[in-house]
Amino acid sequence: ATVRDVIIGVKPDHVWAAEPDTREDVSHLLSGSDLDSGVGRLSSGERRRVALAEVLLAGHDVLVLDEPTNHLDVDVIGWLAEHLNGRRATTLVVVSHDRWFLDAVCTQTWEVHGGAVDAYEGGYAAYVLARAERMRLAAGTEARRRNLMRKELAWLRRGPPARTSKPRFRIQAANELIANEPPPRDSLALQRFATTRLGKDVFDLHRVLLQVGDPPRVILDRVDWSIGPGARIGLVGVNGTGKTSVLRLLTGELQPAAGTIKRGATLKIGYLSQALVELDGNERVLDAVENRRRVTELAGGKEISADTLLKDFGFTGDKLTARVADLSGGERRRLQFLGLLLDEPNVLLLDEPTNDLDIDTLTVIEDYLDGWPGTLIVVTHDRYFLERVSDVTYALTGG
Repeated sequence: ATVRDVIIGVKPDHVWAAEPDTREDVSHLLSGSDLDSGVGRLSSGERRRVALAEVLLAGHDVLVLDEPTNHLDVDVIGWLAEHLNGRRATTLVVVSHDRWFLDAVCTQTWEVHGGAVDAYEGGYAAYVLARAERMRLAAGTEARRRNLMRKELAWLRRGPPARTSKPRFRIQAANELIANEPPPRDSLALQRFATTRLGKDVFDLHRVLLQVGDPPRVILDRVDWSIGPGARIGLVGVNGTGKTSVLRLLTGELQPAAGTIKRGATLKIGYLSQALVELDGNERVLDAVENRRRVTELAGGKEISADTLLKDFGFTGDKLTARVADLSGGERRRLQFLGLLLDEPNVLLLDEPTNDLDIDTLTVIEDYLDGWPGTLIVVTHDRYFLERVSDVTYALTGG
């Protein structure tokens, strides 16, 4: 079947183009796609978009969406949230690790844990507030989990008021919990420590022209860009604008068609690509990590053991002795990220790091990056993660 068969059926172009809902869904979800392409020849991301368009156009009274924002860029995610909010007569059940999206579309949040379901009024921010209060009252809650939630709660409360405008439950106790909580990271201290590891120069682009494809498509058009030690940069743009290509340019994997790139002499780049790296499937999880490095260093000389990192990343009990081949895709992604951190890079380039990760793991990664002293450049469609870990955002607009 072709994309046209799945989405439009036998309707002539002039008929479906006159239908506002069909035209809107096709223009946002399938922009640039060949409607006559076979679905089987599409990439996983393109097939995901086709399936989403098919579900949205079917006129269901109840929509159940499992990770609907995967493979969508920031603009399309924004459109999808607005579109779903406009369908007042439709009941929506969504599973997502995209916390911005949950805040944008949900009026109630369910937490599934320990064989039970707890319901909270409001979106993700409301859930964080309520869960923090529950954790404050619950005896025996582990200190590490409590500290992470308090830190995230403090960050949320410093954000836009709209994030917490919906919930009606009492939040005074939650506010008391974070009364003396400092900002998530000390940017000046991190920058000072990063300078000692990197020097004054990290990347210096002068009149760089970056082109990809055949015929060549311009990604950067004679761009000047200086990136210093301790910079925390987010890269956004619609799919196809070349965000991954920019990361590959910085690593040296791609070369500019014109212009120059100067890289600092002490750079040690850690690059997390979207692809899962090949790991030794016969190796045990604990051995795979400890054979790499047993201790790594954070800002200010603070050290953290590989064993502690494994526990923070959800590898406990039997998981520590599990074979890598027996891990799920999300677990392998976690192990890949953990191995990258243990290599002690002073520059991190992250390409869609939130893919296949649950919210608890993302919280741990954000906490780790708060104390990580280096230059960070992240490409992500996850607005929440982007706001949380970066200080400045650049948009790629095709040149």
